[in-house]
Amino acid sequence: MRVATWNVNSVRARLPRLLAWLEATRPDVLCLQEIKVETAKFPAETLAAAGYHAAVNGQRTYHGVAILSREPALDVAAGLRDGGDDAQARLVSARIGGVRVLSAYVPNGGEVGSEKFAFKLAWLERLRAHLAATASAQEPLVLCGDLNVAPEDRDVAHPEAWADTVLCHADVRTALRRVMDWGLVDTFRLHHVDGGFYSWWDYRQLAFPRNDGLRIDHILATAPLAKRCTAASIDREARKGAQPSDHVPVLAEFAT
Repeated sequence: MRVATWNVNSVRARLPRLLAWLEATRPDVLCLQEIKVETAKFPAETLAAAGYHAAVNGQRTYHGVAILSREPALDVAAGLRDGGDDAQARLVSARIGGVRVLSAYVPNGGEVGSEKFAFKLAWLERLRAHLAATASAQEPLVLCGDLNVAPEDRDVAHPEAWADTVLCHADVRTALRRVMDWGLVDTFRLHHVDGGFYSWWDYRQLAFPRNDGLRIDHILATAPLAKRCTAASIDREARKGAQPSDHVPVLAEFAT
């Protein structure tokens, strides 16, 4: 089972790239973030013609998440559903082939100390509570997405420059560890221990050619699934060419 996650930064703007990537890579599951389109206008028919079902929690202009799968998605649910502020479309989940799949787009956080930063920290804590309330760490489950956190300094090209930012601040790293402590394993680190691997590069200042990036897109799996993870990779090639997303796909493969 090949699982991937990709912040496409507008599914309509990136649709030709997405279709080409699906054709070349053929993942069983692809979690998308920042689709920037309401559910009703998501290009589901076009993707169905390419062989993929879609579970969508969309939103106009901002945010929005989806799960594409070669098998039909069951038990689809949108949002954290905890009675809190769920106006932003940041989470969708479904059961696919016996695996619970969550596609998440964690808030960026604006600036450290801001209301947006507080919202980010609270959202991550709500995500942990959501997992505890709706799932078991003993079942096959994968949390995929743009989590907007570089977990360690080895996930950052220039840690000193990013140390006090919303992507690397100690508080957000602690918040992500809290989510993972529920029972999730970083599948990429099962196969790559060194630094230098990134999934996001700023559009500005030639960040991509200089490989000045951060690893903020993740595939986290519960132990029953993580022990079946046979490979993990980042598709850096997807950033090349005209009009790319600022993120690239992250992939993990699991023995069935």
